[in-house]
Amino acid sequence: MVDPGGGAVCNGTLHNQSDHCHRKNCTRNGMVKEAQQNGNSTFYRPIVESFEEAPLHVMVFTYLGYGIGTLFGYLRDFLRNWGIEKCNAAIEREEQKDFVPLYQSFENFYTRNLYMRIRDNWNRPICSAPGPLFDVMERVSDDYNWTFRFTGRIIKDVINMGSYNFLGLAAKYDESMKTVKDVLETYGLGVGSTRHEMGTLDKHKELEDLVAKFLNVEAAMVFGMGFATNSMNIPALVGKGCLILSDELNHASLVLGARLSGATIRIFKHNNMQSLEKLLRDAVIYGQPRTRRAWKKILILVEGIYSMEGSIVRLSQIVALKKKYKAYLYVDEAHSIGSVGPTGRGVMEFFAMDPRDIDVFMGTFTKSFGASGGYIAGRKDLVDYLRAHSHSAAYATSMSPPIAEQIIRAMKLIMGLDGTTQGLQRVQQLAENTRYFRQRLSEMGFIIYGNEESPVVPLLLYMPAKVAAFARHLLKRKIGVVVVGFPATPLAEARARFCVSAAHTREMLDAVLEALDEMGDLLHVKYSRNRKSARPELYDETSFELED
Repeated sequence: MVDPGGGAVCNGTLHNQSDHCHRKNCTRNGMVKEAQQNGNSTFYRPIVESFEEAPLHVMVFTYLGYGIGTLFGYLRDFLRNWGIEKCNAAIEREEQKDFVPLYQSFENFYTRNLYMRIRDNWNRPICSAPGPLFDVMERVSDDYNWTFRFTGRIIKDVINMGSYNFLGLAAKYDESMKTVKDVLETYGLGVGSTRHEMGTLDKHKELEDLVAKFLNVEAAMVFGMGFATNSMNIPALVGKGCLILSDELNHASLVLGARLSGATIRIFKHNNMQSLEKLLRDAVIYGQPRTRRAWKKILILVEGIYSMEGSIVRLSQIVALKKKYKAYLYVDEAHSIGSVGPTGRGVMEFFAMDPRDIDVFMGTFTKSFGASGGYIAGRKDLVDYLRAHSHSAAYATSMSPPIAEQIIRAMKLIMGLDGTTQGLQRVQQLAENTRYFRQRLSEMGFIIYGNEESPVVPLLLYMPAKVAAFARHLLKRKIGVVVVGFPATPLAEARARFCVSAAHTREMLDAVLEALDEMGDLLHVKYSRNRKSARPELYDETSFELED
C-alpha cells in the first residue's frame, strides 16, 4: 500500500521525511488565525455560518405531520392488502410467495405512502441547456404520481435555481466552444477502452497537467465519473487495518468508498474539531480494537462545501489536527473547486493554505466546469500509485475526448490562459451573487443554512406538505428549484436547495426573491427569529458522545 505522505507510520503516526510547511492555528471568537512561520504574513479568515433552529411549534407540527402521514399509510396498506385499494407498488408474484422476498414491504413504506404523493417535484425532464434559464417538459399524472404522461407543452424560460452551474459554463453552443467541436470531429465521442489499456489519450495528459498547474500540486489524474472518483479510489488508498475518520455529513460517494475499502470507519460530528480530535487522540493511544496494534494509516475524509448544508470545511483547524496527530487528509472539492477562493481554486485558496498541507485533493468537473468526471491530485508518488491501483483506471471507460476538451477550455478560462479576464469576472460575479442572495433571504426572515460565501443555499421548509407546495407554486411562476427531504436530510429538516450561478443576472435574482417573499408569506415558512441555534454547539461542545 502506498504511503501518500511519503513517511513511516507508527501507531497511526506519520513521520514525514521532509516537513514542507509549519503553521500554528488557533481559534478565538469564531475567527481562525493562521500564522505562517515560513513567511511574514498572517492570514485571518472569519467563519460566518448560520444554523438557526426552528421554533418549537414548527418542529411539533412537522413531527405531527409525519405521524398522521404514517397512520394513514398503515391504513392504506391495510386497504391494499385486502384488495380494497389498488396497489401500484412492486410486489412478489403469487407463485413466489414462499421465496425470500425481493421487495421489502416495510422498507418501502415511506416511498409508497409519502414520497409518491409529492414525487412530481423530482425528476422533472429538462429539454434545454442548464443555463440560467431552461425549458421544462410539462407532465401530469392520472394515478397520484405512480406514472406520468407528457402533455406536449414546453414551459419556456424557467429561471434555473437548482443546477450546479456555478460559473455559468454549462450553456448552449457558441463560438467559444469551437475547440470542443474540433476535438469531437478529430477523436469522436467514445474511447472504447480503459486507462490501463488503450484509453489514455493526449487530451487526458493535457488535462491532467493543467489540473496539476491549476491546483499548484505535483500531479493529477482524471476519471470519467465524479462519483466513482471517490468510491473507486478510496479503497486503493486504505484497507484493512486502516482507520477512516469521516464527517457525518459526507457525500454518499465518500461513504461508499470508505465502506468498500474494508477500513474501520468512525464518524465525527459535522465540522466539530473537538469531536475529531477526540477520535484522533483515541486512535493514537489505543490503536486497533482487541489487538491494540498501531493503525496502518489514519485518513480524515472531509468535503470543501457540504452540498446539503452549504457549510464550508474548517480546513485550517483540520490541517492543524492532521499535523498534530500525523494523519492523512482527503478533501473532496466537488462543490468548492471553481466556486470559492479569490481565483476559484477552492477551499485551499479560500483559507490561503499551502497545497502540500493536503495529502489528497479530489474534485469533480460537473459543477463549475460544465462537464463531467473527476480528478485526484497531490504528490506525484500518490498519483503514480493510483495509476496502477485505481479500480476506476483499471475497469472504467476513459473520459470522453470532447468532455476533456470542455474542461480544458473552462479551466483555461478560469486561469486567464485564454488571454481574457472573463474567468476571474465569473468567479467574482458568483461571489457577489451569493452574498446578495443570502443576505436578502435572511432579511426576509427565512432560515437558511451554511457559510455566507457558499453558493449552495439551503432554505428550511421542515413540513413535507410545504415542500411539495413550495416547488409546485414556484414552477407555476417559472422558477425551477430543488427540494430535498428524508432520507437525503434529517427527517424534520426538509428544505429547498438553491444553487447560485455567475450567469444569474440581478433581475433574475430579484424576480426569484420577490416570488420567495410572496411564497414565504403564503406558506408561512419565514421561521427565522435571528437567534443562535443549537446547531453551532457542535463546534463548541465538550461532550464527545456520538450517536450510533
